[in-house]
Amino acid sequence: MFKNLMLALGVSCLAVSTPAMALDLNAMSEEERALFRAEVRAYLMDNPEVILEAVNSLEERQAEAQAQADLDLVAQNAEALFNDGFSYVGGNPDGDITLVEFMDYRCGFCKRAFGEVEKLLEADGNIRFVVKEFPILGDQSLLASRFAIATRLEKGNDAYKSIHDALMSFNGDITLASLRRLAKTFDLDSDKIEARMDDEAITEELRATRALAQRLQISGTPTFVLEDEMLRGFLPSDQLQMIVDDKRG
Repeated sequence: MFKNLMLALGVSCLAVSTPAMALDLNAMSEEERALFRAEVRAYLMDNPEVILEAVNSLEERQAEAQAQADLDLVAQNAEALFNDGFSYVGGNPDGDITLVEFMDYRCGFCKRAFGEVEKLLEADGNIRFVVKEFPILGDQSLLASRFAIATRLEKGNDAYKSIHDALMSFNGDITLASLRRLAKTFDLDSDKIEARMDDEAITEELRATRALAQRLQISGTPTFVLEDEMLRGFLPSDQLQMIVDDKRG
């Protein structure tokens, strides 16, 4: 990227001091190439702010292109994002704004985001919240997601919410023993939950979510989709609320 940027700057600089024919880089003699380099160096030494301006302009264009690409990806995958038929839906299920989160129980930034999202949902009261189980940080992540989804299948959304919240606040190793203790805290039958952890329905849900993430070019957690916009990474509740307010117009 930097090499292309310097070349573009050089062409621009040279254009003001040499004939147009000299801008055919492939046709330059060694003497012309030396002149080209000298002109570029002299101009940039006299005007170093040009480099920063060009870099900023390039970054803005790239950000705009990425934002538009994300809009297109969200539109193309809207049904799978917002109404897949299996993901947990919390907050206000009838809310006028939908927030989707791809999360991993072992992700430190997901744990930070958890409290912020809860704060947002409580303060706003009109946001539909969809959780995408996206275990990408190893076997413990996968074990936790299978247990959480098995809890939802066996005991319903309220039990899932309890386990989900507890896992988002849990900082130890995730093992079957620790999951059993967690289930006992909420008077859940861990034997029945464990019996469902290898269900094909859970395998298919995780596979579908991973495939969706690949289509959306999501490789890290947390990643949010807020209506039509993709938000990659942690955001505090006040920033999320500002985006929500902007979506409502």
